[in-house]
Amino acid sequence: MAVVNVTINGRVYDIACDDSQAGRVQELGRQVDAHAQHLLSTVGTVSDSRLLVMVALLLADELGDAREQLSRLGKEVAAAAEGDTRLAGVIDSLAQRIEGIATRLERS
Repeated sequence: MAVVNVTINGRVYDIACDDSQAGRVQELGRQVDAHAQHLLSTVGTVSDSRLLVMVALLLADELGDAREQLSRLGKEVAAAAEGDTRLAGVIDSLAQRIEGIATRLERS
């Protein structure tokens, strides 16, 4: 078990995690701190607890947007797959027609 030091708004927090996750936890901490610094530059000085709530809300909003975008992309992929299936059916139908024409020509 690793212990990672994460600095948010100048305060160091010791976070326990799997050894394999230490780098990821440090990166996530840097992202949270970047959001915190951005918010502080916008709203000014606030308490640590309020700042962390604001960061959590900001991250939840970003997550919600990402989920909506993923849902839209999933629908687009499904529609494209449906279109591909229809196109394959049309191509198959055309191939059958061509084979029918070729068979009739061979008989002539």
